[in-house]
Amino acid sequence: MTALARVVLARPRTVLAVVVGLMLLCGVLGAGVADKVSAAGFIDPGSESARADQLVRDHLGPQNPDIVVRYTVPEGQTLDDIGPRVQESLAGIDPALLQKPIESYWNSGFGRQEFLRSADGRYALAVVFLAGDASKRISVYPEIAPQLRVPGVETDLSGLSALSDEINGQSQRDLIRAEAISLPLTLIILVVVFGGLIAASFPVAIGGLAVLGAMGAIRLLAEVTEVSTFAVNIASLLGLGMAIDYGLFLVTRFREEIAAGHDQASAITRTYATAGRTVAFSALLLICAFAGTFVFPQAVLRSLGFGAIIAVALAATLSLTVLPALLALFGTRIGAARTRDRTERFWGRVVDFVLRRPGLVTVVVGAILLVFAAPLTGLRLGDIDHRALPAGNEMRTTVEELTTQFPAASSGVTAVLHGADGPPQSAAVDATVSALNAVDGVRQVVQVGRAEDFVVFHAFLHDTDRSEAATATVRDIRALTPPEGTALWIGGDTAVTADSVHSIITAMPWMILVMVTATVLLLSVAFRSIVLPLKAVFLAFLSLAATFGVLTWIFCGGNLAGVLGVSTGPIAAGMLVLIIAVVFGLSTDYEVFLLSRMVEAHDAGADTAEAVRIGTVKTARVITAAATLLVIVTGAFTLSPLTPMRFLGLGMIIALIVDATLVRMLLVPALVQLMGPANWWTPYRRRGSPAPVEQVREHTPATA
Repeated sequence: MTALARVVLARPRTVLAVVVGLMLLCGVLGAGVADKVSAAGFIDPGSESARADQLVRDHLGPQNPDIVVRYTVPEGQTLDDIGPRVQESLAGIDPALLQKPIESYWNSGFGRQEFLRSADGRYALAVVFLAGDASKRISVYPEIAPQLRVPGVETDLSGLSALSDEINGQSQRDLIRAEAISLPLTLIILVVVFGGLIAASFPVAIGGLAVLGAMGAIRLLAEVTEVSTFAVNIASLLGLGMAIDYGLFLVTRFREEIAAGHDQASAITRTYATAGRTVAFSALLLICAFAGTFVFPQAVLRSLGFGAIIAVALAATLSLTVLPALLALFGTRIGAARTRDRTERFWGRVVDFVLRRPGLVTVVVGAILLVFAAPLTGLRLGDIDHRALPAGNEMRTTVEELTTQFPAASSGVTAVLHGADGPPQSAAVDATVSALNAVDGVRQVVQVGRAEDFVVFHAFLHDTDRSEAATATVRDIRALTPPEGTALWIGGDTAVTADSVHSIITAMPWMILVMVTATVLLLSVAFRSIVLPLKAVFLAFLSLAATFGVLTWIFCGGNLAGVLGVSTGPIAAGMLVLIIAVVFGLSTDYEVFLLSRMVEAHDAGADTAEAVRIGTVKTARVITAAATLLVIVTGAFTLSPLTPMRFLGLGMIIALIVDATLVRMLLVPALVQLMGPANWWTPYRRRGSPAPVEQVREHTPATA
């Protein structure tokens, strides 16, 4: 860090020009990132359902429609009256976009017509099978959708591609709106925190550069591997949020050093040696936390890791290059830290109370967190489906109505009966059909084709695809014992979702192992302590449990769901992974900020109580300000009508409030005080202090 400081101080303008120029070039490159990222990647490609669907698609063509179109007969007309107009509109669609010709009520055979019209004759369907992989099929939907609509005929669109496009489009609009709301508010709060516009603008500028750089990096990464569009969302969120966090921490420390009487160059060097080192370790911890997402088979979850790691790495790198260069050039304009007697006295009184009664604080705060965590017993996991859209949304309503009106509107279940030694015998086929029909929740079973050594059936269900009831039906089907000499593979949208959730749950322990191992090792190096890293991991999981307990109470239990405007049901497993990675990373991030000052004070000669007091008072204001800023940045997502976006926004708000107040400012000081000398035990020799304890105490006011 000292060597890096010397380089930046020697040529601040050169560093600024090179790094900023590079980020701007990345921003230009990243302008086309939306065309390169994938809208798919939600399935486990190695699962039974994925193999079954691919096998059927390769031999018999697709069985699950990408788009389902419902046409409503105008008053006074019949299905035959609107048929010519519908067929004329459908005939205008480019055949190159289709896997096979569009099938509708008007061009299907007699045996299929009953599936494509409603019992009362008011509605009829067209089912569209698009060509290409999953991402391609979703991306062409906006092109084909206008041609599916017939003037003068009420037309409703649904299906996986239509639903995915609706959710992805809304999430992109939400991201733009969130940034438009959060950026001005963030700048205002930073002006209040720093007492000036110049100092406040530094972290925001770093955040903007980090986002530009991340877009270019994602664009390049998408050339060599599948990257989901959600990588862009998480990179924007964390690039801005972490750059502001790091900038706040570094600028605050720089102003403290100036206030302590150091000249500008010396203040920057000392800031690097202390806060800069902490920022580097913090970034490594977050990178390791998100590296845990690479254990999942779903491209969308790995993409979250890609986006987050790129954003955090850039936020830290820019904070340790561009920000010190800005301080070297303009640091005299932001001055020393102004005294915050009222704030520091408040936190001084809080920490003194904690130090006097650490046992009581530990018991009370621990009990509160356990109460928050209690609803976790009711946690249910699922995937993002039509219920992600708000109640009353046109497409959500269409999906729900089609389930009751048309059994062909949902993919249902694709069942593949394999023969061990050639094609299944007719007795095995008949027995399988009977067994499938006997399963509760199955409406009807039809044989749709056969190939070399397998027969394919389609089971229409009573319930909407990917709903809890449909998932239960898939479980019952998989529990069937196939006829001797055969194997039964189950596919379809509901089976794909069930397999995806199962693979996430199965891989979750490996993700946690990666996060915990990396965190313990890095914190052991950072603090030269064995106890402090273990305590940090324990508190991070306690914070996570409290957060998910509250989220389960709301989203699974339905409490406050009406007030918050969210749908009740299973929590999307992918969102669970995202929140775990972000919250665990931020928990250890704030832990590093807080404990680094405690360790610094202890290395300077302070005893445990004094180190706790100095560390807490010095960082309390910074941590609460950083948490407040991240609440604003992420909380803007609660304005989204999408339930997953509100889950993300509410999850981050709850986690940040719990972690920055109950855990960091109360429970951590109490536990450090209770553990006393055990905190500092290490088999290694401790480093010397960067400053004597008298200087560390400076500007840390006694309780009024």
